[in-house]
Parts: sequence; structure tokens; C-alpha cells
Amino acid sequence: MPLIVPGLSSTGSEDKTSGWMNKLAGKTLGDSSNETTFAKTDLPKEHRVVKEGDMVSMDHKPERMNIHTANDGTVTKVTHG
Repeated sequence: MPLIVPGLSSTGSEDKTSGWMNKLAGKTLGDSSNETTFAKTDLPKEHRVVKEGDMVSMDHKPERMNIHTANDGTVTKVTHG
């Protein structure tokens, strides 16, 4: 069992990230939601889509969600900050 120390554990952003990863993994982003697509309008205001091979700035914005996609547009990873 992992050691959890109050005030030192960072489960908030990890929970948020894993929740979004569960919603988006394997889907593409589009105008509406269905089994294979997630609506862009349902994403948090602070987000950016990073396609495979794209260059990104290294500015630290912990509230921003980064959605990483493969070349075909399928979501492969979600990170915050």
C-alpha cells in the first residue's frame, strides 16, 4: 500500500488527469460526442491539443489540460500543467 502523507501527496491533479484520460483515451475530438468521438465543447476552457511531433512551449500552467494525440487524431495521453 502506498504511503500517503497529508499535505505532501498530490492526488488532486492525478485524479483529475486519470478521470479525463478515462473519458478521452482512444477517442478523437469532434463537434459532438458518441462512442468514438468526444465533443470539443465539453473540454475545460484551459486546454490544448498536442499532436504527435508538435513542438510545445514549456510554460507552466497547472490548470491547463494537455491532450496528446496520435497522427490520426486519437487521444493517447492527458496531462495537466
